[in-house]
Amino acid sequence: MEDKQFKIGLSKKDGQLGFVFTRGGPREGAGRKGIGVTKKVSLTLTEDIWEEVDGECEDLEISRSSFLRNLIEAYYNANKKDR
Repeated sequence: MEDKQFKIGLSKKDGQLGFVFTRGGPREGAGRKGIGVTKKVSLTLTEDIWEEVDGECEDLEISRSSFLRNLIEAYYNANKKDR
């Protein structure tokens, strides 16, 4: 049986702990690139509206976050000339 060893090391970013396997491991710049800044918000809508939003997300096969981001971006893109 092969011995699978790992070490715990500090990431070069944000001082986060991460597992570092003896072979390979995290590479600087690897992974999905961010599309912007993440901020947590709380949004209160009626149950009926949430059902509509969730139905659209299911139909479009996208996350709720992507759906809301698309709505906000579409609003600002449509109103650029007004600013």
